Amino acid sequence: MSIWLITGDPASGKTTVLSKIILKAKTEGYTVGGVLTREVRSHGERIGFRLVDCSSEESGELASSEIRTGPRMGRYRINLKTLSSLAVKALHHAKENSDLIVCDEVGPMELFSPEFRKAVEESILSTKKPSICVVHKRLEDPLIEKLRKTPGAKEYEITFENRDEIVDEIWGDVSKAVGR
Repeated sequence: MSIWLITGDPASGKTTVLSKIILKAKTEGYTVGGVLTREVRSHGERIGFRLVDCSSEESGELASSEIRTGPRMGRYRINLKTLSSLAVKALHHAKENSDLIVCDEVGPMELFSPEFRKAVEESILSTKKPSICVVHKRLEDPLIEKLRKTPGAKEYEITFENRDEIVDEIWGDVSKAVGR
């Protein structure tokens, strides 16, 4: 099992690093599945997050300051339906159909969903396929601890200073595992 974990402070570039690795993988002809999280901005202000299925490009609202239902996290409400449908479907599809599984992010919003937790267990922890997960830096959660304690797991902390050169380092490790 090969799992790479990307962590770091908020706005350090974790998703950007993951996106660059995905681009490298696709450029080399590998299939990538799973989910990415994108910020939603309005007038320069972040108002929420969208989940994007890496295979189908289907997207759905993960959290927003403008919705009125769902668990609250800070100024956002979490859309559990998107997690239990789009994210779960994307992770299961990736397990069956992709060379590389990605999950951005295993963090406090996503962990509100029992279906999401189960999908990470089934699609990442229960497969031998190479996987990259963005994990919350300080959150103590049994699922994050399982990911960290997986034999062979390697964790990279992204900082403003290393976020450009670390892409090649991570891709060097990952490409050996996805190599055909």
